[in-house]
Amino acid sequence: MPGREANPAAFSAATVYVCVDAPPSPARCAQRPSSSTMSLAFCGNENNSAAYNVEKGVLNNGCFVDALNVVPHVFLLFITFPILFIGWGSQSSKVHIHHSTWLHFPGHNLRWILTFILLFVLVCEIAEGIVSDGVSESRHLHLYMPAGMAFLAAITSVVYYHNIETSNFPKLLIALLFYWTLAFITKTIKFVKFCDNGVGFSQLRFCLTGLLVILYGMLLSVEINVIRVRRYVFFKTPKEVKPPEDLQDLGVRFLQPFVNLLSKGTYWWMNTFIKTAHKKPIDLKAIGKLPIAMRALTNYIRLNEAFEAQKNKRSPYPQGSKSIWCALCWAFGRPLVLSSTFRILADLLGFAGPLCISGIVHHVGKGNNTIRPQIKILGVFFISSQEFLANAYVLAVLLFFALLLQRTILQASYYVAIETGINLRGAIQTKIYNKIMQLSTSNMSMGEMTAGQICNLVAIDTNQLMWFFFLCPNLWAMPVQIIVGVLLLYYLLGISALIGAVVIIVLAPVQYFVATKLSQAQRSTLEYSNERLKKTNEMLRGIKLLKLYAWEHIFHSSVEETRQKEMTSLKAFALYTSISIFMNAAIPIAAVLTTFVVHAHLTGNADFSPSVAFASLSLFHILVTPLFLLSSVVRSTVKALVSVQKLSEFLSSEEIGEEHDKCSEPRCADNHSKYQVPLKVVNRKRPAREDWNNYSSHMRRPVNITEGDDFCVKITNGFFTWTPEGSATLSNIDIRIPQGQLTMIVGQVGCGKSSLLLATLGEMQKTSGNVFWNSSIPDSETGEDVSPEKETAVDTEVRKRGSVAYASQKPWLLNATVEENIIFESPFNKQRYKAVIDACSLQPDIDILPHGDQTQIGERGINLSGGQRQRISVARALYQQTNVVFLDDPFSALDIHLSDHLMQEGILKMLREDKRTIVLVTHKLQYLPHADWIITMKDGTIQREGTLKDIQKSESELFEHWKTLMNRQDQELEKETIIERKPVLERKNLRRTRYSREALLKDDEEDEEEITESDDDDNLSSVLHQRAKMPWRACGKYLSSAGILLLPLLVLSQLLKHTVMVAIDYWLAQWTSDVISAKSDVEQKNCSACQEFNHSRYSRVFSILCCLGIILCLVTSIAVEWTGLKVAKKLHYCLLNKIILAPMRFFETTPLGSILNRFSADCNTIDQHIPATLECLSRSTLLCVSALAVISFVTPMFLIALLPLAIICYFIQKYFRVASRDLQQLDDSTQLPLLCHFSETVEGLTTIRAFRYEGRFRQKLLEYTDSNNIASLFLTAANRWLEVRMEYIGACVVLIAAVTSITKSLYNQLSSGLVGLGLTYALMVSNYLNWMVRNLADMEIQLGAVKRINGLLKTEAENYEGLLSPSQIPQNWPARGEIQIQNLSVRYDSNLKPVLKHVSAHISPGQKIGICGRTGSGKSSFSLAFFRMVDTFEGRIIIDGIDIAKLPLQTLRSRLSIILQDPILFSGTIRFNLDPEKKCTDSMLWEALEIAQLKHVVKALPGGLDAIVTEGGENFSQGQRQLFCLARAFVRKTSIFIMDEATASIDMATENILQKVVMTAFADRTVVTIAHRVHTILNADLVIVMKRGVILEYDKPEVLLEQEDSVFASFVQADK
Repeated sequence: MPGREANPAAFSAATVYVCVDAPPSPARCAQRPSSSTMSLAFCGNENNSAAYNVEKGVLNNGCFVDALNVVPHVFLLFITFPILFIGWGSQSSKVHIHHSTWLHFPGHNLRWILTFILLFVLVCEIAEGIVSDGVSESRHLHLYMPAGMAFLAAITSVVYYHNIETSNFPKLLIALLFYWTLAFITKTIKFVKFCDNGVGFSQLRFCLTGLLVILYGMLLSVEINVIRVRRYVFFKTPKEVKPPEDLQDLGVRFLQPFVNLLSKGTYWWMNTFIKTAHKKPIDLKAIGKLPIAMRALTNYIRLNEAFEAQKNKRSPYPQGSKSIWCALCWAFGRPLVLSSTFRILADLLGFAGPLCISGIVHHVGKGNNTIRPQIKILGVFFISSQEFLANAYVLAVLLFFALLLQRTILQASYYVAIETGINLRGAIQTKIYNKIMQLSTSNMSMGEMTAGQICNLVAIDTNQLMWFFFLCPNLWAMPVQIIVGVLLLYYLLGISALIGAVVIIVLAPVQYFVATKLSQAQRSTLEYSNERLKKTNEMLRGIKLLKLYAWEHIFHSSVEETRQKEMTSLKAFALYTSISIFMNAAIPIAAVLTTFVVHAHLTGNADFSPSVAFASLSLFHILVTPLFLLSSVVRSTVKALVSVQKLSEFLSSEEIGEEHDKCSEPRCADNHSKYQVPLKVVNRKRPAREDWNNYSSHMRRPVNITEGDDFCVKITNGFFTWTPEGSATLSNIDIRIPQGQLTMIVGQVGCGKSSLLLATLGEMQKTSGNVFWNSSIPDSETGEDVSPEKETAVDTEVRKRGSVAYASQKPWLLNATVEENIIFESPFNKQRYKAVIDACSLQPDIDILPHGDQTQIGERGINLSGGQRQRISVARALYQQTNVVFLDDPFSALDIHLSDHLMQEGILKMLREDKRTIVLVTHKLQYLPHADWIITMKDGTIQREGTLKDIQKSESELFEHWKTLMNRQDQELEKETIIERKPVLERKNLRRTRYSREALLKDDEEDEEEITESDDDDNLSSVLHQRAKMPWRACGKYLSSAGILLLPLLVLSQLLKHTVMVAIDYWLAQWTSDVISAKSDVEQKNCSACQEFNHSRYSRVFSILCCLGIILCLVTSIAVEWTGLKVAKKLHYCLLNKIILAPMRFFETTPLGSILNRFSADCNTIDQHIPATLECLSRSTLLCVSALAVISFVTPMFLIALLPLAIICYFIQKYFRVASRDLQQLDDSTQLPLLCHFSETVEGLTTIRAFRYEGRFRQKLLEYTDSNNIASLFLTAANRWLEVRMEYIGACVVLIAAVTSITKSLYNQLSSGLVGLGLTYALMVSNYLNWMVRNLADMEIQLGAVKRINGLLKTEAENYEGLLSPSQIPQNWPARGEIQIQNLSVRYDSNLKPVLKHVSAHISPGQKIGICGRTGSGKSSFSLAFFRMVDTFEGRIIIDGIDIAKLPLQTLRSRLSIILQDPILFSGTIRFNLDPEKKCTDSMLWEALEIAQLKHVVKALPGGLDAIVTEGGENFSQGQRQLFCLARAFVRKTSIFIMDEATASIDMATENILQKVVMTAFADRTVVTIAHRVHTILNADLVIVMKRGVILEYDKPEVLLEQEDSVFASFVQADK
């Protein structure tokens, strides 16, 4: 009845019909004429139709009012269509910005939201018209046609608006103003007339009309607001607006923040990007720059402001975890709130699915066969909202809209959360980097903070925080979802629902327990894999030594042993993973089982209809998701808490120069503190000195600078230490370094020379004393620009040192080209560059590099020799225009010629003649005569300082000692006798081979799919075809590695499991349908005596099926993980075996990083990721397939609609996979330079600070962070793009399935149970479609790891077998040490030139042989030939009567000893380093250490022989490491002993002792010495002089010295 007293006038025209009908079929009323007489008419065509009655005024005629409502819509369509077509035709008028995305009209988003609501209300109005018209006798078009026109007009309005906004013609908006006005007026008339005629709130049409009035009114006000703000009409001067900075920059391609709401929600703007990705690979250029608001700098500033705010509130130590959390929330909290709101909304909308299913199945089951009498007013029927919702088709459409909206909002929630996480990561990385720049060196060197820890902080902890922010919205959304879900279940099932919910909730803690165990297992796996990687890394770095000493098996077994431990924890990891997978699959089955069995048996006359059963089933599916997520969210939260704890410890660690900082006056306006690096630094072109100006040392003030303007640095009474608690490393330091002169610092190994340089640079902790830098150096010379406003009078006085060009002892190189390493961010000056290259004799080296000086140097200069690295490092110092140059032992890895050349051309000519201040630490005493000032050190104190003459007078003993060491007469030779050097030096062929092209291929580009740079279109298209294909071969390789038993088990168990799952649901459908039909039978017969329905048979089968399903879940999850384990074990074992037995040539041509990546990243992928992805992929695929099969079984009609959807789906996944893989690779490859930059910075911190280059490096960091973040953001957007599309396809599947099954069941061909089954499965499709595609894309990327490892498994091994059996080789061979070399020719590879040509020589037992020659003359190749490390293609070497080519490699190499040029130590104990085979007694080891002059050093160490050696022997000086290598060779007591330039980095005094010892201790052994300094082989029995692989001279040294033209004599002359 009407909601209030009806108007009698209106009622006279209305008659009330009563009509009974079974919805949702169109009503079949008693009075309805046969369909043949029914025809369409706008106002209907009943004979007595009130529709044409106009007695009471034309506006009181309902049909006329509806016709009036059509007018505005027709008006809009007529006006806008021509404009749209003309506008689209002339797109050229747009300016060059991303105009199409510039949204600048006010109220923009509100307009879109209102339009969407308007469209939804109009759809409801159309549906209401159709449903209510279904009860009248003739078709009344006026009930739904105006609404249809309004729908079209609304779409046109928003398209029109969008085009006007993007082409910036606001005047054309006037059309919309008229439209909204007219629509508002006509709708208001209709609403008023309804009120007059007594239509009230109980009628749905009344409510819809009211809503439309409000919406049109609001849209009108939005339109008026645009005029008010932009003044484009009715005002004299329109307002000018400029597009934002980002949109003026064509480099910005990430448009998510700038596009309209529809494009934001559906990621429409990504379409063009993903299409182009299919045509050509995505690179950094394609993804462009980040929008300003997302850049690391912007976010860092925001985070820093938050830190400042926290600091102002709290105690003086603001870096605790609590304040970090507060700062993070303050800076990034708002988007998280938005994301959480979206998430909760989406979750609530998610419940529409089960409710609509329940309604549809209920109505289809004809549960209610009546519609209440309908009211007919104004000649047409009105229906209430209950009657409207009692139509199954209406529910199907509503479900479709709910799904679309829910999925869109959910994806928006994900996107906002991930974007916030990425922004946060960028900000924290920048914060960490700025902190690194201020870390005190002692933190680094004393192991309080290793480079590894810092890299972990960047690589792992920042990502943990990012993930936490991504999962954060779940924390608030999950409880809401669980509570609502349980309430709905209770509403449907009563008390038994709670039992099911209890099952789920009781098992949740078990899940949490499994999750914690899983993360523990993962942690222990990580520890073992780190240990294994460390061992593998050492093994690969020292592979040459291992092969020469035949120790491969020791290291192989050591790595295998760690791998075994790792496999044990991987087994635990796999077990818990499979339990976790099992529980996620089994919990819903268990819950459903208990609920339904209880519901059927305990609650007597319970409603157990299909509508209840399938709605509950869907609800259980929904409930499991938050509980499944719970464990990962809790785990992520715990990890985030730990990460913040680590971060707070790191941020509060010691900084450099803190003692000055305390008295500094912060000058910056925004009150920067020591925790904040002045942000201006980042933006300046040159590194500023701001932070140093901050440190105003109050101790400087009293000093009168004018008293000693001739000094550059002066230290008075200095005590320096590395650790605040430790004893002073340098004590009583009083020195002055004269300005513009060459100062040399000399002293024995380990006396503190390098420490003195670092103390001067401010890197050490000063316990007392002062360091003064003479700041009267003119600034222009240092190559710095200091803007006048920065440089106030006070600053000039307080200012610390300027930029110092510093070359450290261990050369530090960037992962960049040779040229970039030398120029080091300075402006390029060709002349100077040439001069520097020449001074460091780098030209010959550059010539043999594959790309000259544009060759990329690997990490830590891995593809260069020690000497090359050293010279590039020195070249950098020479190139800089700084006034002060510090060189720390630049000659250690150079031979005599290179050293002399560098000294003459570089240090004396380029630097000293320029009046630059040079400080040189060196062991080469022959250069002392060049020094203007000499500082001698001993045990951390200054022994003496002065000129050479001063020392000669006052310390004559010391001077005499030097003289003997310098091997020269008492005159200061001015090196006139430097022999002319050949213009081009032929370098070692080894170096040439090191740079095969492969070495330059970046790691992951080995995939043959990578684009080769060719213009050949064919080639490109075939490559593109490759990119679109799945790597099936790698997949086959992976599965076949699992073995013959596991594979069938894996496949069968999966298929069986899904069959059982479908059977469970099918049985439920049968059961519930039978219950319904039994009930209706009872009602028809109307007999009270009929027996109760017997549930027991059904519940028995149901229970058996469920239990079977649960068992199969367990089997499949275990099978997958077991397969993964087996494959992981097998692949790693094969890989390690192949690599360790590979020939040396393989390691010279393959970058170490590339091999290591196979062992680290790729093995990790195979160990942990592939099994999980495989499981997920197979599950989601089979679920989708089974769901589609069930729907098709229920309604075969569905198959027709499935075809177009399947085609769309195929294309979406095809395009997405290609883009996703490229973006994933970009994401990984942009992360590498970022992490490298961090580790490079940590390693080269002293150099960067010496150069004062902090600002430039910060700028670089921002670039790297931004490029990594933009890749991550695009990847996220691509994932959202896919998911939105897949979800929409899923929604279409649901709609089609619903409509087809409703239609089919109406013709009584389908039980309501099967309708429920079909719809439940249709809802599942929409959930699992995108998982299928995402996992397919992931799988494709992860199989790349298998493919790459496969590539390495094809490596040829060295031939370890010999022709002689062990019994044919004497036990003590070679006993005498006689060597015969007959016509020997050697090359590094069969396709390279020979490096030794027809060499013949005879060495008698016990002889001492010296081999010398220029760099690249084949000396080292000569020594390697003894070990068969090179390819001997002609001639032979016979040792003690046996041709070494016939010996097994292991035997040959284990019976000779060699000391290499680069000292290699392994982490472990000293004992392990000397004797890994554990063959020697302690006394033998001590004897070897004594020979090597190390006994006193080792005695002093805690633990003696068991003292720890850190990785690479970093805790010993270069010289000491070389001595350990000597000791190692002495331990082996072989009769042949080869020294390859082994004393290069040892001071002369120690070297002299060694030479004597070698002569005496090895009197009876054959010793071959390859000499760096010729004077070391003057006492040899024979000397061989080599040149270009040929023996030039071969005689006793004294004989050669007497020959005037001998090359050896000229060498000796030059060495003086």
